[in-house]
Amino acid sequence: MRRALIAFLVVGVSLGAVLTAGAGTTAGTTKLAAKLRGANERPAAKASNKGRAEFRLTPRTGKVCWEFTIAKIDGKPNQAHIHLGKRGVSGNVIVPLGANYKRQGCTTAAKATVRAILKSPGAYYVNVHNAKHPAGAMRGQLVREA
Repeated sequence: MRRALIAFLVVGVSLGAVLTAGAGTTAGTTKLAAKLRGANERPAAKASNKGRAEFRLTPRTGKVCWEFTIAKIDGKPNQAHIHLGKRGVSGNVIVPLGANYKRQGCTTAAKATVRAILKSPGAYYVNVHNAKHPAGAMRGQLVREA
């Protein structure tokens, strides 16, 4: 009886540890998001430009999936990227999100790049470009999704 109880406790503790380690992820996937605003761009775009971007990053494979929900933009989106840059600072493109704008999709990036984004998501931003605002029509810093 005592052996059965110990075995039961070991299995329970092991299962709890596995579930805790995997909380907030699906097979090693982490969710990030960004609130997109025209006023966040440098130079600033129209303040009424706004939307949301959601990401799923998998460091084991380098997979980066996204979905944009644009509430308002003053022109047709033509590109979107993840850039390295803190709030208010323009930075280089780190992950192009397709050759042309797509509302949703997946791409791959270097595994080290994905790990770096996940380590410090606030050091990166996503933006959406259009012909009227080639430097960016709206932008938002990446944050971890709860």
